[in-house]
Amino acid sequence: MQHPAVPRLFGTNGVRGVVNSKDMDPMFALRLGMAIGTYMKGRAMIGTDARTSNEMLKAGCAAGLMACGCDVLDCGVVPTPTLQYSVKRNRAAGGVVITASHNPPEFNGIKCIDPDGTEMSRANEEIIESIYHDSTFSKAEWSAVGRATKYLTAADEYVDGIVACVDVGTIRSARLRVAVDCSNGAASRVTPMLLDRLGVRYVTLNADLNGAFPGHNSEPTPENTKDLVELVRAGGFDFGFVHDGDADRTIFVDDTGRYLYGDRSLAIVAYYKCLENRGGLVVTTVGSSLAVEDAARMAGGSVAYTRVGSPVVARVMMERGGIFGGEENGGLIFPELQFCRDGAMAAAKMLEIVARHGKLSEVNDKIPHYSQYKTKTRCPDEKKEGVMSALSKDASGEKVDMTDGVKIFLKDGWVLVRPSGTEPIIRVFTEARTPERARELAESYKHWVEKLVMD
Repeated sequence: MQHPAVPRLFGTNGVRGVVNSKDMDPMFALRLGMAIGTYMKGRAMIGTDARTSNEMLKAGCAAGLMACGCDVLDCGVVPTPTLQYSVKRNRAAGGVVITASHNPPEFNGIKCIDPDGTEMSRANEEIIESIYHDSTFSKAEWSAVGRATKYLTAADEYVDGIVACVDVGTIRSARLRVAVDCSNGAASRVTPMLLDRLGVRYVTLNADLNGAFPGHNSEPTPENTKDLVELVRAGGFDFGFVHDGDADRTIFVDDTGRYLYGDRSLAIVAYYKCLENRGGLVVTTVGSSLAVEDAARMAGGSVAYTRVGSPVVARVMMERGGIFGGEENGGLIFPELQFCRDGAMAAAKMLEIVARHGKLSEVNDKIPHYSQYKTKTRCPDEKKEGVMSALSKDASGEKVDMTDGVKIFLKDGWVLVRPSGTEPIIRVFTEARTPERARELAESYKHWVEKLVMD
């Protein structure tokens, strides 16, 4: 049970903080490693992204794990899904990834992986938090401390796993040519290796490991993807794609140079996965575009909605037999490989789709388009519950969904109002047929929230 008098450590994707602040220094990594080791009680796998503090924090965390008797298999710099694949494949007690994903370079983080390769459940994180705050570490006797061993085959095994899940012959025959931006992150070695195995010709951007992210920040936003867009437009590529810093997400650029938001790749893959399976269940969060549901239904499938968070999506997929799932941020989940967001697997599947069905621009245009708008407003944490309660009571529409926040379905779109779990803000997401209507809805509901905050 969560300790009632201490702050939460783990956010939606591990513990994160500015390097060498009190929240992310070697002493913190050591103590958290001891808490994780006390909980895991067995062999643990560890890996990092390319950030400058990766070895420092890995050393601290690994020392804590070994102090509590865990043997540590060190996978080096690998994408987060590579580490997750290795944890499950090796039947480890769990895993730890030193990563801050898409955050700026001064940040780093520590994320835990459950034995099945999924991101650690909140219930298990709470156990670790209680051990950390209570200092109830299970230190091993001097003769039973753990040992560290290099595990150098994680990337090769992961690529083998992906290759086994796609139609390599069709991809090779299509003689595709792509541009890939590795964001100076953990994909810099693994994705080129995968493309080589698939017989795809490619050009890389920012494919050297560099924790300062000199090419661009590691969040694959339109602003940070301008060089890739220009390259695809100028170079006649079949498409381009960009990973975030730890390569669990992928954003695509079609053959015309259009940046495709994560909803679009989610919808495209959902359509073709449902075609392959003659239907099936696609799982995504309440924040995803109606295009995903449209795509699944067009191919005979259906959609289930969950709270925001890829671990939530993954577990619902496991419970309900989902054939595909993911989030609107480019994090796609392929159960045939593993139940986690997987950037390289997403790239491989898109290669297969284009090889089988034609240009990405044409594939994309088969699926209905909507416009989204996102905004936020300040709200003190102590007022969030009251604001959301009032909003849910007074909300009117064709349907109101309380799965995560308040989602109001209207005749010409939807509005989602959610309190942030980490900041004193409330977020307002909208979707409509036109950009103007999406913005109008967002501003209207934002104003409503602001009035509730003031009351």
